Amino acid sequence: MKCRGLLPAIAAACIIGLVVSQTTLTPAVINTTLIENVTSLTVTPVILSSTTPGCFAFNTSTCEPCAPGSQYDNNTLLCACCSDPGQCLFPGACLPCNRGFYQPLAGQQQCLPCNQGFYTNFTGSPLCHPCPPGSFNNNTGGDSCTSCSPGFFSSQQSSTLCTPCTQGRFCNSSGCSECQMCPGGTEALQTAAKDCTPCRPGMHKAPHQTMCQICSTGYFQIHWGQESCDVCPENHYCPSPDVNPILCPSDAFCPEGSLAPGYCMETFFRKAGDTCELAPVTIALLVIGGGVALLFIILMVLRRRRDNDGELTVARAPLLRKERPQGRYYGIPCDAEPVYAGW
Repeated sequence: MKCRGLLPAIAAACIIGLVVSQTTLTPAVINTTLIENVTSLTVTPVILSSTTPGCFAFNTSTCEPCAPGSQYDNNTLLCACCSDPGQCLFPGACLPCNRGFYQPLAGQQQCLPCNQGFYTNFTGSPLCHPCPPGSFNNNTGGDSCTSCSPGFFSSQQSSTLCTPCTQGRFCNSSGCSECQMCPGGTEALQTAAKDCTPCRPGMHKAPHQTMCQICSTGYFQIHWGQESCDVCPENHYCPSPDVNPILCPSDAFCPEGSLAPGYCMETFFRKAGDTCELAPVTIALLVIGGGVALLFIILMVLRRRRDNDGELTVARAPLLRKERPQGRYYGIPCDAEPVYAGW
């Protein structure tokens, strides 16, 4: 009676072993031995290969290469029974590539990791996608890209790092593909700036400029964050570009854009509107000085003429007198040699 109860159990074990041998690479074939007066079964696992009777149940002539985006699965008879590596009985038996891995070719035994700057966020991918501008990936086998932090940017695809914003530019959000120029009246003094700071009083910045500039001479600006400076008004002067214009003194003149009040030289000049003019004393001194100079020139001319007349008189006198004593030549009286007088 006990042996009769074991027969259904043995038959069920054989059926389970046959099913498992068709779906796994290492199925177990149940080797049962019936021993009299023994109430238990002895199970012995047997490793199958592609030549085992388990592969005869498949039509291996239908093997085909694994499609791109998948790889050969050597853990199932559906692929192990095929003679060529990289082939399975049907494409669904191949393993899809994991996230971060890809395979562009068919019939491959393994998938490849995505390079730096690329990613794939789904399984079974035949290729990797480049990280879009504003993001980066510096790891291989990445399944996502990281957005650039505020103050950094990446302007190209497949970036492996983000670049800090230069001076005068900023990025106040994550994932910037470029940094923006600071608006007029503001600046960014540091790199990787997240925002801009307004220009201080006495300074200005146009929208196309990078840094704030000091107001030019004769201009002022007392407010923060301005794009331009104001010219110092007439009858005022501006010694510093960050203070209000100062009223010009009554004895000075201050045209528009004055840095300091202008004074006329005392005694010789006097104020006349926005300029200085000669004082009466100065005019009198100039007249007297001019007369003295003219008299001196006249005297010099007369003296020069008198000197020229004296030189001409001497030049016209004869070089030798007409009557002259006889000369002697070694004791012999004789006349001296004649000298030409020019007449």
